Amino acid sequence: MNIPVHAATTQVAPAALESRTRDRILQVISERGPITAATLAADLGLTAPAVRRHLENLEEAGLIAEREAAHGVRGRGRPARSFVLSDAGHQGLESDYDHLATEALRFLARESGEDAVRRFAESRVAELEGRYAADLAAAGTSTAARVDALVGALTRDGFAASARPVGEPDSASPFTGIQLCQGHCPVQHAAREFPQFCDAETDAFSRLLGVHVQRLATLAHGDHVCTTFVPTSKPLSTPAATPAPATSTPARSTPARSKEGSSTR
Repeated sequence: MNIPVHAATTQVAPAALESRTRDRILQVISERGPITAATLAADLGLTAPAVRRHLENLEEAGLIAEREAAHGVRGRGRPARSFVLSDAGHQGLESDYDHLATEALRFLARESGEDAVRRFAESRVAELEGRYAADLAAAGTSTAARVDALVGALTRDGFAASARPVGEPDSASPFTGIQLCQGHCPVQHAAREFPQFCDAETDAFSRLLGVHVQRLATLAHGDHVCTTFVPTSKPLSTPAATPAPATSTPARSTPARSKEGSSTR
């Protein structure tokens, strides 16, 4: 028996809506995790029970994991549960093109050596750096303003970037600065095997911001977010108005270890 069109639509629509809602929740978690159900509900305009139901399903599917929020004031009682994407969740945002790209990089490394992969990574990042340079130049010489401009540029390119201050304001301490976070990385799959991409990106951030930045955590090494520390106490140079040429070989940054022991990608 044929199902009337309007009846079929009625049956399919709830499933499609559920799928779109789930994808929206995953995207927000990737951008803002660790994040609570209450915050998700407020941001997405959904009811708290609906969000909790999706979170339970996502957790059962292994796409998200509970993680204590890095900062914030706790009230009395048990703290609210916060969530981040799991490794499987990040992989779910990847496409078959990621696997193809990794295979191509392996071939390049076999045929021409690891240095060819490094040059390719630097060339790719140089293209991003060239587009970002104008935005950061317009932001002026303030490190904080330039970080804000970089966050905006990275977010437009799908990196789900954000920033927050760390340390004591107006302090000369080397631990005072800004944490630049990237909740999603379009080349995460390849960067697990080829850290040259992370090295090139870190060097580009240093040139764009005019300070020596340090990579503290990476998605490629299993952290839930890429974290880069940007010091605000001692700028090393005047930020460059234009990026270094793609053919140059930038100084490699010294790997920094996170509190959990992870190093640069």
